Amino acid sequence: MPRRVSLPAADDLFRPTVEGGELRAVPDAPPDQTPDSPDSAVGKRPSGRIRHDEKITVYVTSQELMQIEQARLVLRGEHGLAVDRGRLVREALHIVLGDLTEQGEGSDLVGRLRES
Repeated sequence: MPRRVSLPAADDLFRPTVEGGELRAVPDAPPDQTPDSPDSAVGKRPSGRIRHDEKITVYVTSQELMQIEQARLVLRGEHGLAVDRGRLVREALHIVLGDLTEQGEGSDLVGRLRES
């Protein structure tokens, strides 16, 4: 016996929620300040986060994770840079890959990988 789900009727979904059927108007935001604009909150700056299309999983030791967290706290406390672990790792990758491109065989990455 198939089960049928009972859905509410359109009248139930779109009924007025205020007594007497009068809905209160919500004032519009000024044209130059939408909820998503960076100026909507005084003193609030954009976070710098961007959407990424690709994802990888990297396993680290507990000591490496502690070092990443410590670096994140130093960046925040001593340099005023609030970054998440992902951004910290992406920036470190940019540095290492840039060094590989510039230095090639003499790069720190090649040296460390040859040692291990």
